[in-house]
Amino acid sequence: MPRTGARGGPQTRARISEVATRLFLDRGFDTVTVTEVAREAGVSAVTVFKHFPRKEDLLLDREVDAVEFLRSAVRERDPGTEVLHSLRDMTFRLLEERHALSGLKDGSVPFFRTVVASPALVARAREIGFDLQQTLAGELERDPAFDGDAPLLAAFFVAGYATVLTETARRLIAGEAAGAVADGHRARLERLFDALGGGVAPRP
Repeated sequence: MPRTGARGGPQTRARISEVATRLFLDRGFDTVTVTEVAREAGVSAVTVFKHFPRKEDLLLDREVDAVEFLRSAVRERDPGTEVLHSLRDMTFRLLEERHALSGLKDGSVPFFRTVVASPALVARAREIGFDLQQTLAGELERDPAFDGDAPLLAAFFVAGYATVLTETARRLIAGEAAGAVADGHRARLERLFDALGGGVAPRP
């Protein structure tokens, strides 16, 4: 029976996410219900939705981290550092750390397969990408040191990074060696920032 008292806090959220991820990867996203996740986690369905407003967010739960990375890249860069340089440093740091947001974290293949198999998750991932684009554009527009086209740079950066991530996921699912995939990821990031640097920032 659900423990209705276990309602709040990061530990509860982490437990729900852990249980949901395990069930989704084992059985597929569309076959597992929120009620099953709640029962397995020992909480109520209301508690699940308190922490994760959508079922899809139980698996795609890195949006908050992505927002923080973007905001930090804009707000906390050193004086005189161009935004593109800061964004580049951020993405390469994620690569070197094999962070989950790089797509190169060990054990990511089951996650990618689960996402690809669910139209609902694919759609939600696209929505998250749009939200991140809006977040970055807003940060750039409020930054007095940035004189480029904020909406255009945000759109190109988010779409470009998503393209790099998607290709990395495809290659890992296909069974390519992790080292070769990481090298390809790095090369595509380099091409992305070369293109961005020559195209959308700063304004002439």
